[in-house]
Formats: sequence, C-alpha cells, structure tokens
Amino acid sequence: MRAMKNEFDVQYQNLLSEILSHGFEEKNLRTGHVCKSLPGQTMRFDLEKGFPLLALRKIPLKVFIAEQAWFLMGNKNLRFLQAFTKIWDDFAEENNCVESAYGYRWRKHFGRDQIGGLIKLLQKDPTSRHGVILMWDPSDDGLADGIQKKNVPCPYTFTVQIIGGKLHLHLVIRSNDMMLGNPHDVAGFALLAHILAEKLNVGVGVLTVSISNAHIYDIHFEQAKEIISRGIEHAPIKFQCPKNAFVRAEEGDEKLVEEIFSQLRENYAPQESLGKMSIVL
Repeated sequence: MRAMKNEFDVQYQNLLSEILSHGFEEKNLRTGHVCKSLPGQTMRFDLEKGFPLLALRKIPLKVFIAEQAWFLMGNKNLRFLQAFTKIWDDFAEENNCVESAYGYRWRKHFGRDQIGGLIKLLQKDPTSRHGVILMWDPSDDGLADGIQKKNVPCPYTFTVQIIGGKLHLHLVIRSNDMMLGNPHDVAGFALLAHILAEKLNVGVGVLTVSISNAHIYDIHFEQAKEIISRGIEHAPIKFQCPKNAFVRAEEGDEKLVEEIFSQLRENYAPQESLGKMSIVL
C-alpha cells in the first residue's frame, strides 16, 4: 500500500512547476522585479485528511498562528503580534498600528463585527450561504493612480459555509507570492477554519484557495527550482484544534499560540531551509 503524502507539498510543487514552465514573464512596474505569473489558480485541501503545511522547506510556525489570533482579536495595534513576529512591522503606521489589518477589518472597520455576525448566522441557520467576510475596502483600496499605500490586502475575502455537517472555507487572494506568501496564507486560513469549526461544534471540511495572480519573483527562481527538485517525503500532518480556541484567541491568550505551535511542531519534520529569502514589498 502506497504511503500517503502531505497534500500541500504535492499541490505546491505542481503549481510552482506550472508557473516556471508556462508562466507569463513580465516586469512588474510597482516593484521593478520580473515575475513569472499565472492567472486563476486553485488549491483545494480536505482538512480532515491533514493540515496543509509546507514541508518541502521549513516555515516559521508561530508566525501564522500568532497572526490568526491577532486577527480574531480585531486589533490594528501590533503589540500582541510583535511578541511572536515582526512580519507586519514594515506596514506599521502611526502609533504602531496597521490601518488595513485584516482582523480590524473583520471585526470593526466596516461598522460591524463580521466574524461575530458569521458565528451568530451559522448557529441560527447552518444552511445559510450568506457567510461572506471582507478585508477589502472599496472606498480606500485599489484603483489608485500613483498613490502608494503601505498595505493593500492580498487575501481580500472568504466565505464560510456548513455543508454535510462540516465547515468549508473558500479564500480568494488577488495576488500571491508563491514562495513566501502562499504557504503562510494557506496554513493561516486552514487554522482559522479549524478554530471556526470548533466554535460552531462541527467538523472541519474543505479549504479552497483561489488565486487571481499566482507569481514567483525573479530573485526566487532558483529557490523555486530547488523546491521542485526535492522528493516529497512528509506524511499528512495531524492537527486537533484546542478547546475554546476562538474565545481564547479573542482574548489574546498567548498560551493558545504556544499550545498550537507545540502540537504542529510534534508532527512537522520539514526538509532543510532554502536560506534567506527577501520579501518584495
């Protein structure tokens, strides 16, 4: 019987290969970098069969775990997150805040608590198809001529539905750096799906990630080739969401971050690092 493989590694390796082989090579005017890009790509994971975590190279686990807790807190101040990672520091504005922080937009920015409303909606009507969450503010984001903002949301919307007694999350990303952003985004929103499912007392289902522009920057071409050349060795990664994770995240429980980190680390044996990879801002 053939051993099961980590499904994220399989899909990720295939998508990198497609981009390098068939991607459109163009210079991005905003960044000045050459990219290879493909439109309209989709990744799909049955979360019951394994947590989608990249094992073809090591990724920092605490970053996406702490980030999701920070999102659910609804904060735009970076203080909580900075105890674990400096990943958002480049986007900090006045008073150590990120005005476009996803969690702030989920919970406060639009004059309503979208996440709180989602929980109430699906508790009342598990068959509802109205569970849509937005991070994109059409009054302020995008369509700008010459105006440079520190951060415009890349994952910009997701839907949550309960079908067949399981929670399914569909994430849409307008622009995805496949070498740095994608593994982080997929793992983060998989964790969010687990946390929401635990709160709603349902099983976890399918995570679908739709990417409008999947790209690899020129400075990462060789590292992408190295990933493609590696054999897929890792088995599916087990994960069980801690009890009361939703409320604990809302309250900024740092022990929750450590608890999730410890569980994933036990089941995670990634291949060697690719070395430093620079972020293109």
